[in-house]
Amino acid sequence: MSAAEGPLGPYVVGVDSSTQSTKALVVDVATGEVVASGQAPHTVTSGAGRESDPEEWYTALRTALAQCGDAARQASAVSVGGQQHGLVTLDAQGRPVRPALLWNDVRSAPQARRLVEELGGPKAWADRFGSVPGASFTVSKWAWLAEHEPEAVRATAAVRLPHDYLTGRLTGDGTTDRGDASGTGWWASATETYDEEILGRVGLDPALLPRVVGPGEVAGTVHDTELPFSKGTLVAAGTGDNAAAALGLGLLPGTPVLSLGTSGTVYAVSRRRPTDPTGTVAGFAAAHGDWLPLACTLNCTLAVDRIAALLGLDREAVEGGGAATILPYLDGERTPDLPHASGLLTGLRHDTTGGQLLQAAYDGAVHALLGALDRVLDDDADRSTPLLLIGGGARGTAWQQTVRRLSGRPVQVPEARELVALGAAAQAAGVLTGENPAAVARRWGTARGPVLDPVERDEAALERISGVLRGAAGLLEGP
Repeated sequence: MSAAEGPLGPYVVGVDSSTQSTKALVVDVATGEVVASGQAPHTVTSGAGRESDPEEWYTALRTALAQCGDAARQASAVSVGGQQHGLVTLDAQGRPVRPALLWNDVRSAPQARRLVEELGGPKAWADRFGSVPGASFTVSKWAWLAEHEPEAVRATAAVRLPHDYLTGRLTGDGTTDRGDASGTGWWASATETYDEEILGRVGLDPALLPRVVGPGEVAGTVHDTELPFSKGTLVAAGTGDNAAAALGLGLLPGTPVLSLGTSGTVYAVSRRRPTDPTGTVAGFAAAHGDWLPLACTLNCTLAVDRIAALLGLDREAVEGGGAATILPYLDGERTPDLPHASGLLTGLRHDTTGGQLLQAAYDGAVHALLGALDRVLDDDADRSTPLLLIGGGARGTAWQQTVRRLSGRPVQVPEARELVALGAAAQAAGVLTGENPAAVARRWGTARGPVLDPVERDEAALERISGVLRGAAGLLEGP
């Protein structure tokens, strides 16, 4: 991603505002070289309610940009990739009414179930919206807020997603993009517009929602003098984190991605609009045209790390063998749809080792993701295409080997890090050059990396985990 002759310019800034922190990269448009970077953390509440103060995201953005120094001041464009689904409510002065409800806040599961029933069931939702809403979707969170905190709803003058909020702080305007809007549950993929019927059902005035900026359009220019940008710096539309990562990889249709982070995701770019009535696959829109069918789990690297800590083991201290099965649903689960579930361990024997238990936790986390992969990919996708492994866990040997063993596919680990921020940077570059952002990323070579050969698929382990999941349905449903 770097050129021997050094940076050529112009520069762009790509931002990744994730659950845990905000990162900013200054990238050279000509070469893809990262010339400066910065990062600052966020605070997230624990328990069933997962919330963050949006003002803290903005403070983290300012800190991250300050760490980039003069390079940020030289940038010609900026774009923000942000965690999906989060509900940000703003008052008439643009201040947060209350902390944002994050994607992994599962309190709105009852509201999600009710909305699915009221609008005619899962197939009706999939056909119209591309997705069947669960507790993570913004429409469910707004319904929960209206039921539990009506005073907050009355005080709300604008509704935003996390990336919308930061983009609005940059430009002073209320905008979003099709990629992030497609995860709300009130943007209909069939018409690519806000759906007035569902907005009416949840009592949300469409006037409170941001304008949807089209692919390649400019959202505005930087107006905030507190930020280290020159006057008139262009602001791209931005998008949700998964759509930004897809841009950052320069994805072509049919290439599967497995992302290992706080959440786990599998997705691929498709030319066809997804409509999965089972609700396993969310039919998201891609940021620059096309579609991004995606399945997501709530429990991935943090859940496995927690089990390693409980066992007193390093996260790489796995051992093969044994008959134990762990379903690491420590935060409830989205795939499968078990919002009230907790972790489950079965098959424990006298000779079971701690390392075998840890491997079982890895297996349980990866099983949920691979189970959705065939639904994500189009029927004509080439199953021999390497699975791109990204996210914080992608460089862990135990994660790599577990994905290889349970998928039976070749696995490629891109050398580029911070793919969400790189995707946002590619989107910012696109508004300068007129290129498709994914083509920019391919020119930068962001997906380059070693390919691990396939190994024989461990069908016995997959069937054992599937059997436990089927047999434990009653236990996992929760109250």
